[in-house]
Amino acid sequence: MKYYVYIIYSPGIDSYYKGQTSCLEDRLNRHNRGYEKATQHGAPWELVWSTTKPTRGEALQLEKKLKNLSREKTIEFIKKYS
Repeated sequence: MKYYVYIIYSPGIDSYYKGQTSCLEDRLNRHNRGYEKATQHGAPWELVWSTTKPTRGEALQLEKKLKNLSREKTIEFIKKYS
């Protein structure tokens, strides 16, 4: 099984959210339908970056690193790795 680490963007609130999941399509739908408390106020969300990792542990490590990035560093990261 592979795991996804992703960054989504909400133009409505000009905000980024970083997460990890085993099913990216389902997770994005949950964000956009308001099922996730942390992102329900920003729908619709757009997927702006994602990658896969072979284990959940690796996905969690990368998610933690991404969540520690400032907004400016997040934008730089997306531009560099897209």
